[in-house]
Amino acid sequence: MSLRKYFLLAVCALVAICANAQLPSVQLKTLDGQTVNASELSNDGKPFVISFFATWCKPCNRELKAIHEQYVDWQDETGMKLYAISIDEAQNASKVKPLVDAEGWEYDVLLDSNSELTRTLGIQSIPHVLIIDGKGQIVDSRSGYTDGSEEHIIEKIRELIN
Repeated sequence: MSLRKYFLLAVCALVAICANAQLPSVQLKTLDGQTVNASELSNDGKPFVISFFATWCKPCNRELKAIHEQYVDWQDETGMKLYAISIDEAQNASKVKPLVDAEGWEYDVLLDSNSELTRTLGIQSIPHVLIIDGKGQIVDSRSGYTDGSEEHIIEKIRELIN
């Protein structure tokens, strides 16, 4: 078998593994300083979403605002949950809670101040959204935001619960 075929097989295997990956065991912090392990994030057997953001990221904030406008309806319909994970560095982490409070976001907000989770998952740009099924498997991953693209989230959640 040629080197090219080996390389293609390796890439295909890696894609297959990542497509059904679970969250790694990485320590995050809550806004009140408690430690949470990313591998233990869940939603009682229902799908959930992780949105990686930063206080300084305008597209991130637009996406989280757009989701916020529909979040209660989405929760009522599907039981979904959203974890917003800030990648603000430690010296800027104090800006996260004031932003969350000012926007009225009712998400579970966590801090990845050293970007360990972001690096481990290979996330290179924000905003970045992961959709996780009720078994804890990452079933969808996308970067960037354009107005209206939050609809992809609820469409995928609906697919998972049906």
